Amino acid sequence: MIGRREFIRTGSLGAGALLLFKYSSVGASGPAAGDSRIEVLLDEPLGTISPNIYGHFTENLGAVIYDGVWVGANSSIPNVDGIRKELIEQLRKIKAPVIRYPGGCFADSYDWHDGIGPSDRRPKRTNFWGGSDPNQFGTNEFVHFCKLVGAEPYLAANVRSLPAKDFYQWVEYCNSPAGSTTLADTRAAAGYKDPFQVRYWGVGNESWGCGGNFTPQEYAVEFRRFATWVPTYGQDLSFVASGPSDDGWDWTREFLQEIVRKGPGQLRSIYGLALHYYTWNLSRGRTTNWDEGKGDALKFDVVDWYEVLRQGAVIESLINGHWQVMGEFDRQHQIKLVVDEWGPWYRPGSEAVPGHILEQMPTLRDAVFSAMTLDTFHRHPTKIGMANCAQLINCLNSLYLAHEDKFCVTPVGHVFELYAAHQGGQSLRTVFSSPSVHYDRDGQPATLTGLSGSASLHGKELVLTVVNPHVTERRETEITAPGGTIRSTAATVLTHSDIHAHNTFGQRDVVVPATSAVEVKGTPVRFGFPPASVTKLVMTLG
Repeated sequence: MIGRREFIRTGSLGAGALLLFKYSSVGASGPAAGDSRIEVLLDEPLGTISPNIYGHFTENLGAVIYDGVWVGANSSIPNVDGIRKELIEQLRKIKAPVIRYPGGCFADSYDWHDGIGPSDRRPKRTNFWGGSDPNQFGTNEFVHFCKLVGAEPYLAANVRSLPAKDFYQWVEYCNSPAGSTTLADTRAAAGYKDPFQVRYWGVGNESWGCGGNFTPQEYAVEFRRFATWVPTYGQDLSFVASGPSDDGWDWTREFLQEIVRKGPGQLRSIYGLALHYYTWNLSRGRTTNWDEGKGDALKFDVVDWYEVLRQGAVIESLINGHWQVMGEFDRQHQIKLVVDEWGPWYRPGSEAVPGHILEQMPTLRDAVFSAMTLDTFHRHPTKIGMANCAQLINCLNSLYLAHEDKFCVTPVGHVFELYAAHQGGQSLRTVFSSPSVHYDRDGQPATLTGLSGSASLHGKELVLTVVNPHVTERRETEITAPGGTIRSTAATVLTHSDIHAHNTFGQRDVVVPATSAVEVKGTPVRFGFPPASVTKLVMTLG
């Protein structure tokens, strides 16, 4: 079992930009010329790519909320009602669809009552992750944040330490019409007369561990109790059940087996089953210890680069495996997978700000990892209802880093910006033929898939995203779309001459995408994908 707790170059903006024109020229010659092919099958749609695949995760952990999202209305840092203004602008740019809050493990120690009402009367509580929580950022502020960026709120309920009544009342506080309940009046007194209309609700989090240490059968009983006869107030409610970690097939099977004990109709209460998968073990098989197995976010060799990507690719087998188990009980596949925590997890030491818990410095490696993951989700659009990268800011695979008045977009953030073009498109089956990556894994041969990616159709516009994981070899590639004629192509490439390259507060533009037109001379279109790169091709079909 691949458990959750298991499994030389430097440069600048100029160097990164030069690589685009060096490697992506049409018809480039050399030893790698013509070694790859991509065929986009226009007549083989896979389903619509839900924008919610591009969801985010903001746990009250370390500096995610305080210093990341929330700076306070009286702060000299530019803000909108206390929320960091630059973060709002960036999330609008990438069309952020849904944001999960307040956890994570924090959710199952959180009492939502503490985060409403006048801010000067809110209690301070112990934070699950250490230190104290001032509760200045609660339900009102979170929902307001979501509305400012155009995202749907996704709230995770406390199943471990609060009763079902508190969940019922949280829904009532958020969604009951103005004047209809005392809790609606409480909401209005805080300045929010209109209901929040929160649709997505997580019933607990990681209930096999920090969320209650339940067996799947025990949790299924709790889920039925929490999700039964919850008032809707005219808003469809989508309940997400706490699902497995990694390849925990038994959790999925035994949870659903208990759910349907009272009849198959019980499945209709579940919108999604949460799946969590972190890539973390860079010991190359030497240990399965959660702390000892982690690698460094910045100090890594080429093998570590490939190991992270190879482990990240495992998520495709997890999606297929859990989908198959779910089908044993849910033959119509009403329940979707919700991958609401995913990303790489490194050891401490690379924090932009000392003391920021679980903050790590995302590099070009993490951009390539994230692009590969999003492409995987695109290939399974009917299986995945939502996904949430862990996490949005100042934590793990973050899109942004912030501290006081400083802010920067990480390479991962740039990937989300590039890939936003896929949202709402029709995913198409795409065939990649490319040499595999072969490397030495401490004396043992290892292999990683070569070029990979996904394609989506938006009317006459075809979006193709491609990852080249090889650290030194470009892939000169022929691209075809049988049944269509490619009239024009624009390419945006994210790469750098240094695989360790990353953005910082002092150097915000070390790793940034560069865009150029691609000359089209008939079919097939030829394009050179740089080593260690993420590329978006936007093609107009005739």
